[in-house]
Amino acid sequence: MRRLVLAAAMLGTVSAAQAADMPDLPVLRGGFADGLSKTSVNWNGFYVGGHGGYTADATDFSQSVVGLTNYIFRDSVLQGPTSTWSLLNKTNTQSTNFGGFVGRNWQWYDAVLSLEGTYSYFNDMATLTSGTNSLVIVNPPGEVRAPGVTNNYAVTLTGAAAAQVKDMVTLRGRVGWDGGSFMPYAFMGAAVGRMDVSRTVTSSVSMRQDTTTTDFFGNTTTILGTWGPVPAQSGTQGQHRTNTYAVGWTAGLGLEYCVWDGLFARMEYEYVRFSPVMNTQVTLNNARLGVGYKF
Repeated sequence: MRRLVLAAAMLGTVSAAQAADMPDLPVLRGGFADGLSKTSVNWNGFYVGGHGGYTADATDFSQSVVGLTNYIFRDSVLQGPTSTWSLLNKTNTQSTNFGGFVGRNWQWYDAVLSLEGTYSYFNDMATLTSGTNSLVIVNPPGEVRAPGVTNNYAVTLTGAAAAQVKDMVTLRGRVGWDGGSFMPYAFMGAAVGRMDVSRTVTSSVSMRQDTTTTDFFGNTTTILGTWGPVPAQSGTQGQHRTNTYAVGWTAGLGLEYCVWDGLFARMEYEYVRFSPVMNTQVTLNNARLGVGYKF
């Protein structure tokens, strides 16, 4: 029994000595978990900055003069057929843009939610187009005619339209992810653009009335009439709006990088679609670079 107690005492002494010689590992103090944690940039707070970039403008003029032709042919059997004509084309142009932004970030763990307002000015971003279409409309629907009468309408439309987007403001909601020094984000919101829009159309209408008769023996004879002008459906109409506002929506993707402390750089792509103004619809694709500061 005395030998057993002595052996146990010696073993305890050796174990204590070995424990005293062991290095002081971080895991014993809870420091190991801290070593694996991610160093995060604090994206929370107000921010402000400026941006500049490139814009591709796609303007759809295909229905721009429909309102004018409907007015010219109002109360006429020609209004229905001519309202379906695509007299003008879609056009594209490019320009530079520059402006600023201001917003507020709210951060929960790695998620960053933002509300942001932007302003963009477009440098001479104007598009225009013109076109002519001619067609003979025979016995248009809704017309009342005597038996054997055929009415032929030779209609020629010549039109032109132009649109210039001057500037734009947006209010966007953003959803971002805290990736350390990087924050990728997506956004969507409302847009209001200021633009000049004009359109004009000239119509020229002539009519020829043909008469078909059948005699007692069943022989059919068609007498062709002569072309004559129709002043009531011939004329010119135009419309111009300066500094008119168009509402729309915007969406896109971006990436921000924390350069130092509150200073950050960003790059983004933005798609904007405005509601039609005088049947003219404008769509923008913006690519931007920006610099800002978060307070």
